[in-house]
Amino acid sequence: MIELRHADARLSIDPEMGNFPAWEILGRSILHHAPWRDEPEVQADQSLSPGLRRLAGDFFCMPFGFDDVAGDPLHGHPANGPWSVVETGHAHAVLRLEPDVRGARVTKSVRIAENALYQAHVIDGGAGEMSFAHHPMARMETGGTLSFSPKRIILTDPKAQYDGHNLWSLGQIRPDLRLACEDGSSWDLHSYPTAHAVEDFVVLVEARGRRLGWTVLMRAAEDDMLVVLKDVRDMPVTMLWVSNGGRDFAPWNSRHTGVLGIEDGCASGALGLQHAMGENPIRAAGVPTTRPLGGRIDLRHAMVSLPRPPGWQRIADISVRGGQLGLTEASGATLRVPFDDSHFKP
Repeated sequence: MIELRHADARLSIDPEMGNFPAWEILGRSILHHAPWRDEPEVQADQSLSPGLRRLAGDFFCMPFGFDDVAGDPLHGHPANGPWSVVETGHAHAVLRLEPDVRGARVTKSVRIAENALYQAHVIDGGAGEMSFAHHPMARMETGGTLSFSPKRIILTDPKAQYDGHNLWSLGQIRPDLRLACEDGSSWDLHSYPTAHAVEDFVVLVEARGRRLGWTVLMRAAEDDMLVVLKDVRDMPVTMLWVSNGGRDFAPWNSRHTGVLGIEDGCASGALGLQHAMGENPIRAAGVPTTRPLGGRIDLRHAMVSLPRPPGWQRIADISVRGGQLGLTEASGATLRVPFDDSHFKP
């Protein structure tokens, strides 16, 4: 395990998986890890992918979801390791994925500073079309609320994560954040469905002309905010995975509750690489769902964890400039914290 530290922050990196089992600031646990991660019977089950057996934190997916083109494991080799260590320092690390992906070399750079976790993935060479995404997960003890940068369309997959265990109706294409539910009601995506034992998935497509995309999760019991930032030019979609006890089979056993994946990337949803490569509703809207390999792709992503200011309920806007991350609450109240704005490409 690689341990990075800066000020009051600590990040653990598992080079066997390329994921983050723990990110803590002042003892506050920010990212989720599966309850079976260290259970011997689960670790011995070779029918499960390594990434699922050791599910934790955030990891890079390439492709996102099922590889029904070349048969690589779920979310690809980057999510299932191993990664070799190229360089480590007190607060940064560089790792390289040991197997190539379609002939492409993947290098991961990670660093922490104050309240922020910065990542870059560089993909060199290769051939063919590829989808990808980050896969950060947070867990809420009693639920939470969500805020988003402006979106143009919202979609639910036509296939359920687990048949009969979805809250939201399948195959929707919506212009706003209100989804139709299977029972005929509607659901506002600003709220996590705490009271529903479900497995759900939705894709949010960024509004035209944006450069900075963001999602903010405010956790109720934890009384904090997780800010997830992306470069829209590289990651035009945000996919939300709701895992709230809906899977009643091993290793889930209805105990994987209160989990939200905030998965920014270039993909068409959870239906696999063939779907992303072909005609799909997102591509039909003029938004790419794969990238061609062969050159150099430099992907930037960042997360910031902060205590929630008293009374804050929803974020209206976020800016990154002048060495600061600026957050504006719906009431007009503002907060500024240090942030390396050079992380994102000009």
